[in-house]
Amino acid sequence: MRTVVDIGEDSLREARAALGTTTKVETVNRALAEVAALAARRRDLRRLAGGDLATLKVDELYDAAWR
Repeated sequence: MRTVVDIGEDSLREARAALGTTTKVETVNRALAEVAALAARRRDLRRLAGGDLATLKVDELYDAAWR
């Protein structure tokens, strides 16, 4: 899908350096994937901290561990 957005050059440069990406498209896609993975890890940690291990399926637990 093609989307037009204004991206701050400083933010893009910093994200590119942090992620080790070379193109704008790669940087934006990788950053979005990183944010989604971070949100999933935070969700899983909240569930673990809350003693909610019983609701985690084994596949979810392993997937979350390797993100």
